[in-house]
Amino acid sequence: MHRDDGLLEEELTGSVIGAFYEVYTSLGFGFLERVYGAALERELLGRHHHVAREVSVPVLYKGTELTRQRLDMIVDNKLVIEIKSMDPLPKAAKRQLFNYLRGTNLEVGLLLHFGPTPVFLRLISHNPHPKIH
Repeated sequence: MHRDDGLLEEELTGSVIGAFYEVYTSLGFGFLERVYGAALERELLGRHHHVAREVSVPVLYKGTELTRQRLDMIVDNKLVIEIKSMDPLPKAAKRQLFNYLRGTNLEVGLLLHFGPTPVFLRLISHNPHPKIH
């Protein structure tokens, strides 16, 4: 994976953050997460991104699959997105996204909060061997 002095996946995350604000400007606050997810998917597809929604990934314990968890979205096979719309933002949301990164072995995640004020958090988990291609 190419690394330089810039942010990891800077161009991709910038595009997704722009799409997030576009959706928020159009819809505002108060919809369910699935509404924001559908609108964000449409916006990202319009920006020529590959979008996978509700992606099922395994949760492993000592190499054995315990169960599967569902991620809101993976963009361009590089970026995990978790969407929240509850107010206030649940305290566990950041940990949830971090665990999703570990589960996929992807390195970059965005937590997009469609709350009274739009907020995003960018998380990095340095994973040496991504599982999703």
